[in-house]
Amino acid sequence: MTQHRQRKCRHCAELFRPDPRNRHHQRYCGKPGCRKASKAASQRRWLDKPQNRDYFRGAANVERVRAWRAAHPGYWRRPGAQSTCALQEDSSAQPIETHEKSPTLAALALQDLFRAQPVVLIGLIANLTGSALQEDIARTARRLQQLGQDIVAGAQGAEGGSVAKTPIDPLTGAPGPPPVQLGGSTPGA
Repeated sequence: MTQHRQRKCRHCAELFRPDPRNRHHQRYCGKPGCRKASKAASQRRWLDKPQNRDYFRGAANVERVRAWRAAHPGYWRRPGAQSTCALQEDSSAQPIETHEKSPTLAALALQDLFRAQPVVLIGLIANLTGSALQEDIARTARRLQQLGQDIVAGAQGAEGGSVAKTPIDPLTGAPGPPPVQLGGSTPGA
């Protein structure tokens, strides 16, 4: 086997031997920090190209993603996820022993359940809407949150007065902040 010259890592400036399969273009060593710097530099180079600057933005790209997802339904699901054979049975939650009913305890338990399983909630919303786009999931989550707030406010209003309910348009969803576009770092960052 031939010995290849050592190179100086562009991040940590230490000498390293490039992998023989990548020796022509490897400029970073294999340390985790250097690999992260290599990835950041690669993304920066990609975003610096004019044709890539708006690759993840705009209505045309959202439509491109929707069309691809419509042509490839279920691509994001793991292949073995539908298997009916469980390796371990689900353990049911044990009841909390209380001597009196407390509305704050019930609210905290629901809140804890929500925090414990955000992935399940996102999957449920994606399943109900038939879309895995973040924009659609966010819109539905805002609508469901508003509906839940109206229900809680109605329950509290029934005890101590009337509460004005805001109707929710099922097509536009609940009012809220505009959707956030994810998909890459900004140029020059």
